[in-house]
Amino acid sequence: MLYFNYFTNPCQLDKGRISCIIEQPKTVWQIIKEQKVDTTMPIICLINGAPVLRKDWGNVLDSNELISIVSLPLGGKSSNPLRIILTIALVAATVYTGGAVGAAYGAIAGATAAAAVSIAGGMLINTLVPTPRPAMNGMPSASSSSFTQSPTYSLQAQGNSARLGNPIPVIYGKHLIYPDFASQPYYRYQNNEQYVYQLHCIGQGSYDVEQIRIEDTPISSFKEITYQILNPGERNTLFDEDVVTSAEIAGQELLLGEITGGFVLNPTETVVNKIEIDMACQRGLYYANDSGGLNSKSLEWRVDARLIDDEDNPLGDWFTLGTESLTDATVNGIYRTYTYPVEEGRYEVRATRLDEKDERSRAGHELRWVAAKGYVVSDKDYGNVTLLAVIMRATNNLSQRSSNLVNCIVTRKLKTWSPNGGWSDLVPTRSIAWALADIIKADYGAKLTDKSIDLNALYQLEQKWNSREDTFNAVFDSKLTVYDALNRVAKTGRAVAFIQGGIVRFVRDEPKTIPVAMFSPRNIVKNSLSIQYIMPSEDTADSVCVQYFSERTWKTSEITGTFAGSASDKTATVELFGCTNKEQAQREAVYMALANRYRRRIVTFTTELEGLIPTYGDLIAITHDMAHWGSGGEIISQDGLKLTLSEPVSFTDGVPNVLALRSKNGSLAGVYEVTATELNTEVMLKTQPNIEILTTSGVERTHYAFGTTDKWSVYARVTGIRPRSNQVEITAVIEDDRVHQN
Repeated sequence: MLYFNYFTNPCQLDKGRISCIIEQPKTVWQIIKEQKVDTTMPIICLINGAPVLRKDWGNVLDSNELISIVSLPLGGKSSNPLRIILTIALVAATVYTGGAVGAAYGAIAGATAAAAVSIAGGMLINTLVPTPRPAMNGMPSASSSSFTQSPTYSLQAQGNSARLGNPIPVIYGKHLIYPDFASQPYYRYQNNEQYVYQLHCIGQGSYDVEQIRIEDTPISSFKEITYQILNPGERNTLFDEDVVTSAEIAGQELLLGEITGGFVLNPTETVVNKIEIDMACQRGLYYANDSGGLNSKSLEWRVDARLIDDEDNPLGDWFTLGTESLTDATVNGIYRTYTYPVEEGRYEVRATRLDEKDERSRAGHELRWVAAKGYVVSDKDYGNVTLLAVIMRATNNLSQRSSNLVNCIVTRKLKTWSPNGGWSDLVPTRSIAWALADIIKADYGAKLTDKSIDLNALYQLEQKWNSREDTFNAVFDSKLTVYDALNRVAKTGRAVAFIQGGIVRFVRDEPKTIPVAMFSPRNIVKNSLSIQYIMPSEDTADSVCVQYFSERTWKTSEITGTFAGSASDKTATVELFGCTNKEQAQREAVYMALANRYRRRIVTFTTELEGLIPTYGDLIAITHDMAHWGSGGEIISQDGLKLTLSEPVSFTDGVPNVLALRSKNGSLAGVYEVTATELNTEVMLKTQPNIEILTTSGVERTHYAFGTTDKWSVYARVTGIRPRSNQVEITAVIEDDRVHQN
């Protein structure tokens, strides 16, 4: 019989493979015709891993041969078949994990250096899921010093502000935020009361707004506040938000015979269709008579405007916006706003008083020009963002300081995915998985399609995270790369993002019991195996203190994770961005401490192209007599349950002795208990194996690993795969089940 594989997509081997067993006699051309191989695409034939030219495809194939037909990506030119094959191998198997994990490129020193963090009293190492770096919580890094501090994560900067030039926030999960101003706030006066108009940007996308507060008080406690939540695409019906205020006008006193202005009202390349003027008698308007009462006083003024061009040149004469007057008898301040519709254009304004000021000490007769505002004509399209419009009336209950402390508790709405139902409608969620998917697909992210995401794996991870109640809740309001964003989110779920074959994939550090591949001296290049022991020092941490943003207080909190035998005086402190739950922070702190203690052996070796079978995070079995990890070889012959081995073996008394067999695709086929015979190169199986054992010439014989139940090999997690010519270098960290205690 013949073993046939047809790889329709070499960049996605798990989904693009068709496999079957074919009866002999057959030629390659016959198999191509019978299996309906698409010959309109460039294809390459491999027989037992070696490329075969088309002139030999008409030869009858020998028994038990492995035939692989690989469909090549279109584009590019190469006359070297081996180079084409290795190019496919590189695309299909190279793991990219960026600068965070140097081990992804097979460098032992890089793995140690990049995965180690030395902060606050201890050295912390995790070669599989890199330890979070310090100062992650939304704060700008040294490379982004031009951005202002986060109003959410910085206690000094908490409050509402217009963070010009900063990224529009993206929120995932449930979080408290101090939303930025989407437009500059402005003030108006009605019936001698001041009103402030604010338009806030909650963030990109849609949100379920749970609470709106002024500092720590619900907004419902302030009767003087009116608000409206604007979902993406909705218009503000409370007020006009595109209003400019002249910076030059700031309380100048108006006097008879003196013209104050003109002041440019609106910026270049803008037009307004309405002008508002704020006037104030801050000392009141009165005359104190001899009997101790107040007599009324009056005053009068005029406001003018004229059109100007973008170079501030006048386009006509001054015209009067309005001539106004006030009469009153009060020592309280008087504030008025006057509104004037105008022809669309760019304006400058001026004002003058029309009556003589009463300078007597008994009189309150002062007039001040408080502000001038212009209502800009514009297309108010804010894109896919959620806004909050607020009108506040200034009272004793609401100070100017507290008016800039508007905050919200919101939950992001995202689409979720399932294999049967596809993408859902927007729903409030704190999911790690769908935050990752949004970063990959969104316009503010990588802008990729579903084809670029391993959605099935992400769905399986979501089931795991959901069962553990692991969530991601954070505000991205500083500039960073897509890769950094993905790994910040993934770290809260104990996972890493990487790219393989053009697909964004994720792997979680969790217990694995079945190796995807087995390596022994038979397929490890001679003298290529090396082991690095990362020895603990006086700086090595025994416990981990995780700083997180508590969902109970919405302030930074911390918790320390320890385990039996850890020393409390050697603690490393890390920030876990996106973690807001105390129990989740505790689990991750213990996990980091355990990984730091028990994962300190890194092994590197070179193998043939079968080294492309595993991927980042996969569990592999390594057998090697140099490290006393069992012994390995090939099956020479089979006689029923009796197997003849290529190497002599030594049985251990008192414990079960086993033989692990490798299948044709390189994976572990099974571990079988064996007994000794008279010859040390023979063993007797207790049960029939469930694979065909290959012993004939012309094919690669079945590999074995021998030892006791717990010493026939060592398990390791792959952290790096680097193709080298026609070989592959693998870096892995020796696994220890104690890491997965929680």
